[in-house]
Amino acid sequence: MSPTKKTPSALVIDIGGSSIKLLATGQTERIKLPSSHDLKPAEMVESVQHAAAAGDFAGISIGYPGPVEGNAILAEPKNLGDGWVGFDFAKAFGKPVKIVNDAAMQAIGSYQGDEMLFLGLGTGLGSALIAHDMLQPLELAHLPYNRGRTYEDYLGKQGLRKRGKKKWREKVFEIVPALCAAFQVDYVVLGGGNAKLLDKLPKNTRRGGNDLAFEGGFRLWDPESPIRVD
Repeated sequence: MSPTKKTPSALVIDIGGSSIKLLATGQTERIKLPSSHDLKPAEMVESVQHAAAAGDFAGISIGYPGPVEGNAILAEPKNLGDGWVGFDFAKAFGKPVKIVNDAAMQAIGSYQGDEMLFLGLGTGLGSALIAHDMLQPLELAHLPYNRGRTYEDYLGKQGLRKRGKKKWREKVFEIVPALCAAFQVDYVVLGGGNAKLLDKLPKNTRRGGNDLAFEGGFRLWDPESPIRVD
């Protein structure tokens, strides 16, 4: 029997509009750094390097709040500064870097086999699908849903503030089962910061959590992980 391959040590960076969260292999307490609407990638790298200066990492995982394909950022973020598309993170950090959409990273950490749809109930609506151990990032947030409004308009923070917790929960119970049936998945994971506001869950649904984004970031470097990322 061949020996089990050791997972390289990694630093996981979860980028948000209000904060940047870090966790390294072997750590139990995450580091939280400030973010802003004008944050540029070079500034992010500098603050991360300062906060994690003592770390010796084989690689870095980045969860980015926007579309990513083939380890490349496809569009500038809505809640950060500009300059993210085309930025060379590997060169800036001096280490190998793997970049995925932030919802996709949390989906990877939430995955427990079979076919799973992940929905991140946060400021917006993150989404990803894992089927046959293959990650497929999705962009469901801005699809039209009702009366010219999108899924994100109903399930994101704006919908929660506008309609209140009761009606927001009703929309979760209306939309989530419909998406589960549409994608024909075995189960749905509801992550993001607002998932905790649900006292009950729709059928075939379980609750995730933002900390699972770090688990997803570590899994990106795990040679034994079955999940394939393009």
